[in-house]
Amino acid sequence: MIFRFLPRFTALLLVVSASIGLAETMADKAAKEGILLLGNGNEPKALDPHLVSGVIESNLLRSLFEGLCIEHPSDDSASLPGAAQSWSANADFTEWIFTLQPNGKWSDGKPVTAHDFVFAYNRILHPEFPSGYADMLYFIKNAEQFHKAEITDFAQVGVKAQDDYTLKISLKSPTPFLPSLTKHFTWLPVPSHKILEYGTMTEPYTAWTHEGNLISNGAFQLKKWRQNHYIEVERNPYYWDDAAVKLQGIRYFPIKNANTEARMFLNGQLHATYAIPPDFIPTALEKYADLTKQETYIGTRFVRANAQREFTSNPLVRQALSLCIDRQSLIDNILQGGQKPAGSVTPPFGAYKPEYKTAFDPAKAKELLAKAGFTDPDALPELKLLTTDSDTNRRMAEAMQALWREHIGLKVRIEQREWKSYLKMRSELDFDLMDGAWIGDYLDPTTFLDLWKGSNGNNNTGWSDAKYEAILAEAELIEDPKARYAKLLEAESYVMDQVPAIPVYHYNTNYFLSPSVKNWHPLLLSTHPYKFVELQK
Repeated sequence: MIFRFLPRFTALLLVVSASIGLAETMADKAAKEGILLLGNGNEPKALDPHLVSGVIESNLLRSLFEGLCIEHPSDDSASLPGAAQSWSANADFTEWIFTLQPNGKWSDGKPVTAHDFVFAYNRILHPEFPSGYADMLYFIKNAEQFHKAEITDFAQVGVKAQDDYTLKISLKSPTPFLPSLTKHFTWLPVPSHKILEYGTMTEPYTAWTHEGNLISNGAFQLKKWRQNHYIEVERNPYYWDDAAVKLQGIRYFPIKNANTEARMFLNGQLHATYAIPPDFIPTALEKYADLTKQETYIGTRFVRANAQREFTSNPLVRQALSLCIDRQSLIDNILQGGQKPAGSVTPPFGAYKPEYKTAFDPAKAKELLAKAGFTDPDALPELKLLTTDSDTNRRMAEAMQALWREHIGLKVRIEQREWKSYLKMRSELDFDLMDGAWIGDYLDPTTFLDLWKGSNGNNNTGWSDAKYEAILAEAELIEDPKARYAKLLEAESYVMDQVPAIPVYHYNTNYFLSPSVKNWHPLLLSTHPYKFVELQK
């Protein structure tokens, strides 16, 4: 079934065409001041690294905080010194020593020490703290057991401050990519002295992250937070490598409407957008090729199925729902951004090449439904599909709604919610089907495959499977990269048969970037390190 939508951007082109290249714009003035203006999609849930899980928050935290290692500006595989000036591992990559920067400081001038990292990892892993992302630290010896309250003494967890500037991390299995993991916001240090000033270690959403209170150890510090207007950060004068920082500050705009964001960019009010409206991508590539970026992005869009609901608890039903989705048609007629139909939960990258296990086959979908005991379309329950309040997500939801109705007679009610309500309903499993996505946290298949473990705080399907987790556990113990990938491919195939989430497409980024922004390079995780970014005046 083909879905056609008329272009909506004739007015947009008329509005902006007169502004490009004429009088000095807001972006031009900001460039002279060294202030980078970025669209950032939505208002962040929080600025506490231990309470968030999204790209929107990650974009902000990357400017404020710094992990043991940081991203290279142009090489995905490289890790640069961050809060740690050096690191080393034993022969099997299970013991790591990180030596911290001797002049590393928080933005209030207090030293950043190994004890701050121990405090941070204790906090995010503590059973009383409501982090949904603590499993990112399960690589650490006994971290999972502590988080699940199977042990209660944090001293048994493999994180030790050998002295103020030496951190030892012991892992449960060989992890040669640990430096890459430490770049992620779940591994960031947090200021124990500031957190304890406003509450206890395990008390969430206290005032320590408010404007005027938040201190950080990254290249920038919080300057202003105007709810639903903008967040502004400025240079941190106590940053250990301040001399290398080129920008004076960054202003993030939570622009939910991609049409508005595109208009602002083309009118000279932004240096970069979070996205480009799908209908406008072909025109952008044709008319604004020098401003348009279309880059590979390690992420997958999918539809979660609630395994706690009777109908969607059946894997045959989930397979049938997947077989009704014409992925290429959705990409060609709605997204239009160079995305790839998803045949696996993990995108193919490097040497990891998953089997393509999805198809558009409505006849087989009906067969599977009949096998599951559903032969009468009129007897099918009405399902609730949860999605966010973006225009593109609504259109995708409507397209899938139509496909399911046409091919198997399934009635689906779409429920759109703003971001924070959507997150709440997701965590409470208040849906039958849910539009979702996952962007890789690091360049290894486990960043996608671990998502479907029952203990993973971002699973949000109610699905777990002992056999699946046993396969992943076997892979953890394999040191040979080729043999390890073979075992992970076995897990990939298994989870695709069970379909707790239906893969729809693998991501590309599509965004506008001003030529005045320098040292901003394509990266598979799109984690552009602001420390190296410059603005041409």
